[in-house]
Amino acid sequence: MQDVKGKYIWILGASSGIGAALAKELASSGAIIALSARRADKLNELRATLAGEGHIVAPLDVADHASIQNAQSEILKSFPQIDSALFMAAMYSPHDGKTKKIERIHEMLHVNLGGAFNMVDVVKPQFESQGHGQIVICASVAGYRGLPTGQPYCAAKAALLNLSESLKVELEPKNIDVKVICPGFVKTPLTDKNDFPMPMIIEAEDSAIAIKKGLCSRAFEIHFPKRFTYIMKLLHILPHWLYFVVARKMRG
Repeated sequence: MQDVKGKYIWILGASSGIGAALAKELASSGAIIALSARRADKLNELRATLAGEGHIVAPLDVADHASIQNAQSEILKSFPQIDSALFMAAMYSPHDGKTKKIERIHEMLHVNLGGAFNMVDVVKPQFESQGHGQIVICASVAGYRGLPTGQPYCAAKAALLNLSESLKVELEPKNIDVKVICPGFVKTPLTDKNDFPMPMIIEAEDSAIAIKKGLCSRAFEIHFPKRFTYIMKLLHILPHWLYFVVARKMRG
């Protein structure tokens, strides 16, 4: 995709945070947006603020495969096609070291990881049929390494990175572009839960600009802010023994 203007883009997880900011940024550049999340009231409020015309609301629960299928069917009643589908949904618990209930862990994995599999399963056949498409999955730099007290969020994000890499190779011959988004700290309702310093944190609007640029690039990974993500990439390539030295200091 060389330009978002005139493209039909589906954002799953659009009701707040990066997803909402991205919807505004893409709409201002001429894209036609389908907004999805569980909170229909928030989606309708967001749609009213978008530049341009033709934007629609399609509520869903990413943890429910049938819900995504139904939303896709509703979208295609208004859109001639879907050019790009972005998985921006996430459930988050602060990395505070407190024991998380196993039910909460399974719920987070069901949304953060299972939801991405659900979306891919729904849109892949359509993209194969229409002969093109773009699948974009929002992971995180938190998936680069296992961060102290970061489970299960880090584990799910690491899995999303792996999933995206696998899909990239598999779907290229079918003219389906796959990208992964790895943000650092972005000010959103999710990060507002944190009670620790978040280095180099940026506004959601800045992250949306970076993502829009990345959607139209050849790059597989869209990561930002670069001054922070390159530090995390350095941690990613450290041998285990050295990483554990650093991680123990982080834990302390």
